[in-house]
Parts: sequence; C-alpha cells; structure tokens
Amino acid sequence: MYNTVNILHSYWAYLVLLILVLATFNAIIKAVAGKEYSAKDFRISLFTLIVSHIQLLLGIVLYFVGPYISLIGDMGMGAIMKDSTLRSNIVEHPLTMIIAVALITIGYSKHKKKLTSKAKLRMIAIFYSIALILILAKIPWSVWM
Repeated sequence: MYNTVNILHSYWAYLVLLILVLATFNAIIKAVAGKEYSAKDFRISLFTLIVSHIQLLLGIVLYFVGPYISLIGDMGMGAIMKDSTLRSNIVEHPLTMIIAVALITIGYSKHKKKLTSKAKLRMIAIFYSIALILILAKIPWSVWM
C-alpha cells in the first residue's frame, strides 16, 4: 500500500503544480488586464482546490502508512530535528504543504464572497500565489527530478 500511495502522491503533484500555476497566472493576468471574472475562472480555481485537497489526503495517508511514524518513535523528535533531511521530510514539508492547501482553501472561499470581478481575481491571485511560492519552496527537488 505504501508504494502505491507514494507513486500516486508523486505523480499527482505534477498535476497540482500545473493547475496551480495555471490558476495563479490566469488570475494575475486577468486582474492586471481588468478582464471580467468568468465561469472558466471559477472552474479553474475550483479544480485547483480539488486536486490540492486530494494531494493533501494522499500525503496524510503516506505520512501515517510510511516509515516516518516509527522513526519518530524510535529516534525521538530531538534527533529528527538535528538531521536536516529527516526534519525536512517529517516536519517542514508536511507543515508547509498543509499551510499551502489552507491558503488555497481560504483564497477560494474569500473569492466567492466578493462581488466584483477585480476583487474575485485579486483574492485568487494573492492566496494562490502565496501557496505556489510555499509549494515550490518545499518540493523535494532532489527526489522529484
């Protein structure tokens, strides 16, 4: 089960990154250009929300099914925090990704409450951009490429 979830989590990340980049740049370009918010923009932002939540669920399953929980029990958090690779995999990556998905969720929720196109697009652009930066900062590039 661990290998299957690990493969799903790894490949689904490409989709998340692609759709998040698309949604972010779409919102930024349309907000700057003063274009109207459309049903297509709604679908792109909703799809981003859905795929990022699926990725988060896969990551949570991977975290608890994988070897990290036993490492925490065996080594203790003090030893894990002293090892930069383990700290990144066990603490920093999961926490950053949870924050990024929370920002996507907040941005999506806030944009629905706005009444004008500019305000809707600005909410998506701001929150999705911050989430994109966080995700890009904590992707394990050495494993990913």
